[in-house]
Amino acid sequence: MKPRIAIATGDPGGIGPEISIKAALDPAVRMICDPVLIGDRGALERQARLCRLSMESISLLERKQLAPGELKIGEVRAAHGRAALDSAEAAIRGALAGEFKAVIAAPHTEAAIRAAGYAFDGYPSFVARTAGLAPEDGILMLCFGYEGRELRIAHVTLHASVAECLKRISRETVLRTIRAADVALRKIGIEQPKIAVSGVNPHAGEGGLFGDEEQRLITPAIEAARRGGVAADGPIGADTLIQRAGYDAYVVMLHDQGHVAAKLLAPNGAAALTIGTPVLFSSVAHGSALDIAGQGKAEPRAMVEAITRLVGHRRRRAAT
Repeated sequence: MKPRIAIATGDPGGIGPEISIKAALDPAVRMICDPVLIGDRGALERQARLCRLSMESISLLERKQLAPGELKIGEVRAAHGRAALDSAEAAIRGALAGEFKAVIAAPHTEAAIRAAGYAFDGYPSFVARTAGLAPEDGILMLCFGYEGRELRIAHVTLHASVAECLKRISRETVLRTIRAADVALRKIGIEQPKIAVSGVNPHAGEGGLFGDEEQRLITPAIEAARRGGVAADGPIGADTLIQRAGYDAYVVMLHDQGHVAAKLLAPNGAAALTIGTPVLFSSVAHGSALDIAGQGKAEPRAMVEAITRLVGHRRRRAAT
C-alpha cells in the first residue's frame, strides 16, 4: 500500500494552492504515494478555477480557515498567515498520530504570518513546538540534486545575526545537528551515512590562526559523534565543503554557508527538510510568489522534488 503524504497548502493567496494541486496531480508523485491536501476548500477551488486545474481526483482534508471575502489572491493578509500555519499544524499533528508518513508544506508568506500576530521563526522550530519539543530541536536540512549528486545541508544555526549565531555554536549544538542528520538519513533509507562537517572560520580556522572555535567546539563534537557510531569528518573549510563528493550530508555552522550553495546550484529547486523531530517534514525553499498567484504560471518542481526525496526511489540512493 502506498504511503499517505500530507500537503499543507501554504498561503492561500500565493502560489501554494496552485503548486499543491499540480504536485498532487503529478504522475511521479501518484506513483509513489497517496497525496492528501490540507487547506480551505473554497480557496483551493477558486485557485484551481483560475489556474484551470481539476480537483476532481484529489483527496482533501478540509479546514475552515477563511470567512467569505477574506481571500485576496496576490495580497498580504493576516487571514492568509493564519491559514498557512493552520494547514501546517494540522498536517504535523496528523503525522504524529500516524495518519501520514510525511508532511510537505507549500510556501507561506512571512509578512502575512507577522500580520496575524504569530511569533514565527521558520518551520524547524514550528515543527518542534507542535511536536512538544524545544524549538532548537528542529533543524533545517536543505536537499537538492546537482550534477547527479544528492546534496543535503544541515544547519547548526539559522535565522539569527552572525553575532548571535556565534554564541549558539557549541559542542552540544554541533553534536545535536550531526546526530540529527545521521538519524534523518537512515530514515530515508541510507544505511551507513557519511557526514562532512564545516568549520565556522575561514579555512576551518587554519589550525587556530583564524579562530579557535574549530578546536574548542567543532572537533570535540565530531569526535563525540564518532564515538557514538556516526561516520563524520571535519572540520572542513566551508568554501570547499560541498565540492567534496562521497558524503550523504554536510553540516554547516551558519545560514549562508548552506543557503548560498543551494540557491546557486538549485534555484527554486531545493527542498527544506526539518530534522531532529519525530515528523518527516519538508517545505519548498522558495516563497509564495504573490505577483503570479492565480495565474497558472507557478512551477511545482520543488514540491515534486520534496515529495520524491522523502518517499520515492531516492530513499535508497546515497550521494556519490
